[in-house]
Amino acid sequence: MRITTPVYALYTRRLRRRLRAGALPRHIGLIMDGNRRWARKAGLASPSLGHKAGAEHVDDVLAWCESLGIGHVTVFVCSTENLARRGEAEVGFLMDLITQVVTERLARPGSRWRLHVAGDLSVLPDRTAHALKEAVDAGRDIATGHHVTLAIGYGGRQEVVDAVRELLTEHAGSGRSLAEAAAAFEPGDIARHLWTAGHPDPDLVIRTSGEQRMSNFLLWQAAYAELYFCDAHWPAFREVDFLRALRSYAARERRRGR
Repeated sequence: MRITTPVYALYTRRLRRRLRAGALPRHIGLIMDGNRRWARKAGLASPSLGHKAGAEHVDDVLAWCESLGIGHVTVFVCSTENLARRGEAEVGFLMDLITQVVTERLARPGSRWRLHVAGDLSVLPDRTAHALKEAVDAGRDIATGHHVTLAIGYGGRQEVVDAVRELLTEHAGSGRSLAEAAAAFEPGDIARHLWTAGHPDPDLVIRTSGEQRMSNFLLWQAAYAELYFCDAHWPAFREVDFLRALRSYAARERRRGR
């Protein structure tokens, strides 16, 4: 995915220099859309090969984030709808790919990114869920301040439902009535039961492939996030595209609902 022509290199260096002097997001959400369309456009034998190219591209994007001091990245890998609607062969390929990438790349010795997972692991094959849990455990001592969260088997609405369910169970255990629990509800109570609890909300959500929708991704957390939509398919998402997204973010006045 790296483009190394002199003009491109010069342009990206200039963008990086300008961005370091401005406001950068602390946390970026990435909807890496367009893998299959990229594969078809490239004439590859199977659209699933787009998933492979897209998965390998995550390393590049994390390196770009690290170079700019962006410490939190959440990547939308697959939704519960993806798992239900895609063919068995494609889902199987994707799960094997996730297992491989997590084991060989994100959880490799010396990794500077601490891995987290957001989603319902019970909907994943046992081998994939096991690899994710092992990778999360292996990175618990990483203290670089860099955190990457993979949203796998993820659905934003279900996340909120599960959070409310856990909160009600917590209140029931304390002996409170339902009315007392309802009267005491605050946004922070739900937030601490989300799959992403303990992490800052995203400041910027980037979606590739030209689609302009959230697709049930971080619905609660991204309430005040800035959104950026890029026409490039995910495997073709260049560093210059990333830097342009950050430039757009830096030029905006964040209103946070005001």
